[in-house]
Amino acid sequence: MVILLATDEAKNIIRPEGEIRLETIDLDMFYDDFQAVKQISIAIPSRRITALIGPSGCGKSSFLRCLNRMNDVIEGTRVQGKVLLDGEDIYSPDTDVVQLRRRVGMVFQTPNPFPMSIYDNIAYGPRLHGVRDRTQLDEIVEKSLRSAAIWDEVKDKLHQSATDLSGGQQQRLCIARVLAVEPEIVLMDEPCSALDPTATFRIEELMTELMENYTIIIVTHNMYQASRVSQYTGFFLMGELIEYDHTVRIFENPQDQRTDDYVRGRFG
Repeated sequence: MVILLATDEAKNIIRPEGEIRLETIDLDMFYDDFQAVKQISIAIPSRRITALIGPSGCGKSSFLRCLNRMNDVIEGTRVQGKVLLDGEDIYSPDTDVVQLRRRVGMVFQTPNPFPMSIYDNIAYGPRLHGVRDRTQLDEIVEKSLRSAAIWDEVKDKLHQSATDLSGGQQQRLCIARVLAVEPEIVLMDEPCSALDPTATFRIEELMTELMENYTIIIVTHNMYQASRVSQYTGFFLMGELIEYDHTVRIFENPQDQRTDDYVRGRFG
């Protein structure tokens, strides 16, 4: 069961029932004079997978980076509106951005392990947040690698370079690195686009397992992936959120003709 937002403009944007961890209200985002994200209002349910789909350049990755202020590092970016994490605006001047990015972690499109050992990749975040005890770090490393379904593959080579791993292993390592700082929300920006089908399947399985403990938001160009792994899907077009609903409804009975055209491959 869902609740529709009241405004006519948001007639195709539902508000999921249950706990809402993250919400945006009238969110605009600019690169200098170019507006990449336009008046996005969306509520993300806790411990579910929400997929964001749409053609290239439609604003979905820009929107995703707004959710943990990764756009702050890009010169010329500007954000208006609100992003609420547990009801508090993350763009408030009082926000500790380091702590924010611990709570809202991100996995990028291309695996980006640090040029150091597998162990040190996972221990990096906890050390940054003050963990120094070796026994505690050992426990965090093992727990994180197990949670990312890669422990059995790397447990005997923790002190080898992470860059020696395969692409799929590197991406699961990067997921483990995010999990090591105990986030509440995990953002994934096309995490499987550089992977082969077998590695993609393992990442998708992993996302489903992680959903038991984490809220996950994934940007993907792969509509089959969105339909397989997510419970909710938002369709973006030219910086706007056109429709947001249960995934099954988006793919089987969308309310907006533009959504229907996109999911049936008529453009994009």
